[in-house]
Parts: sequence; C-alpha cells; structure tokens
Amino acid sequence: MTAQQKARALRARLDVRKPALAMAAHNPLAAKLAADAGFDAIWGSGFELSASYAVPDANILSMDTHLAMMRAIGEVQDAPVIADIDTGFGNAVNVAYVVPRYVAAGVAAVVMEDKTFPKDSSLRAGGRQELVSEAEFQGKVAAAKAAAGDVLVIARTEALIAGLGETEALQRGTAYAEAGADAVLIHSKQKTPDEILSFCRAWSGKVPLVLVPTSYPQLSFAEVAALGKVGLIICGNHAIRAAVAAMQSTFARIIAEGGIAGVEREIAPVAHVFSLQGDARMREIENKYLR
Repeated sequence: MTAQQKARALRARLDVRKPALAMAAHNPLAAKLAADAGFDAIWGSGFELSASYAVPDANILSMDTHLAMMRAIGEVQDAPVIADIDTGFGNAVNVAYVVPRYVAAGVAAVVMEDKTFPKDSSLRAGGRQELVSEAEFQGKVAAAKAAAGDVLVIARTEALIAGLGETEALQRGTAYAEAGADAVLIHSKQKTPDEILSFCRAWSGKVPLVLVPTSYPQLSFAEVAALGKVGLIICGNHAIRAAVAAMQSTFARIIAEGGIAGVEREIAPVAHVFSLQGDARMREIENKYLR
C-alpha cells in the first residue's frame, strides 16, 4: 500500500459512528505488534519515543530522530502512521519545511499542537503549558495543509490542558478547522471525562474530533462513538508503559531467583521473535538467491 493509499484509507476511517483506533508505538516492533492486534492506525508518539531514549518529552530529541522512526515504523507494517510532530519544530516557516519530509517518509497524517516551542509534556504535573496565539497557529495549520498533499493535518488544541476553559478550546478548534485542519484533537488531563464530554457535545465544527483518553480511561470506546463527534481515538502511551512494566517485572524476577528458568514461560519464545523479524521471508530470499 502506498503512502497516498494509506492516507486515503485513514481519512475514510474517521467515521464518527465508529471511530478509528490508533495505538502508540516507539519502534517498528511495537508498531508491528499493534497492527497485528488489529488497530486501525499507528500513533507515532513523541512521548513514547522520548521515553525509549530515557529523556523528557520536551523537544529534546531532534526532528531527524523522530522522522527516521516514523519511516521505519511504516516500512514494517501496513497500518497508516499518524506522526506526532509536537509543535511543528518552530513557526509556520519551519512547518512548511518539516511536513514535506514527513510526507516523503510515508506517514498518513501529522498531528501538531498549539503550544510554544519547546513544548512540555501535557500530563506532566506542574508543566509549562503555554500556547501560541490562535492566529499564529492558524498560520501553522495552513502552512501544513499547503505542504501535505493527501496527508491529513490534525490540529491539536491544548486549551483545556492549559486551563483556559471550554469556550477558548471551542474557539480555537473552530479556528483551526477553518484554517484547513482535517480533524481537531482535544486533550484533557482531568481524571474524569466530564470536560471532554462537555466539549464534544458543544462541538459544532465541520471536522471530526480526536480523543486521547489517557487520563480518563473509564470512558469506553462505545461511549465515545455514541457522541457522534469523534472520528479517531488514540491510545497514547500504552506500548511504552506495557513494555516498561513487563521488563521491570522480568528483570526483578531474574535477580530475585538467581536464574532465568523461572521467567521462560512468561516471556515470548525466541521463535516468535524470529517470526516478527521476518525470518521466513529472509529464508525465502536465501533459497532463491544465495549460491
């Protein structure tokens, strides 16, 4: 499937009656597992990639590092990749240069947020949640759309994260849709879904919404679909959190038990890892071409 086909497939899946589901990934193996599990798309998470390098989610990693990972993720599986480009690495001029590179890397969509550069993680306690002006971000969205071709541009407003309230969030979301955004991502760090539900019910924009229910996991996918406003649900950091928990448990058990025998039934067989690596395909190539 070509990048253009993936972008069109993702666009078609933004159905507010049955939202698409995206799973975060921080490397190609995680993306392949997510696609094999049946997720509709892969969330190329800046948070997960930063965590995999053991650095804060604060634009510390370079664009080239993230871009290379998005390309690698797209090469090993067929689900559309939604690239988390944070604030677009600068102003509208930067965005105009950055987006074509992500298009060339084969992503189906880019998500850009209206915080200042460098950003701070949305869910970090006491984080710096400073937003650029509405007009400035409209310009960034328009620049992204002009450069994106078939690739979707999703505008993410952090108005609720910054404590600016629903009215400001609705105004910004509407303005970004008017600037050409294909969807609007509304984010919240509240532990209940109340403010997100209120926003969704008040939303009258012409584009679908995107939710990342990390902080309010009690909201089911069926409840989101019943709103009739949301086209995409992103599971924003579950791959890295699952990996961390599993590795810590395994490592601790090996140390405690003084050997590796006890964990063998709890971890993936080597043969399964070989399969995920595409070992069978390599054997086909060997048999056909090695002399």
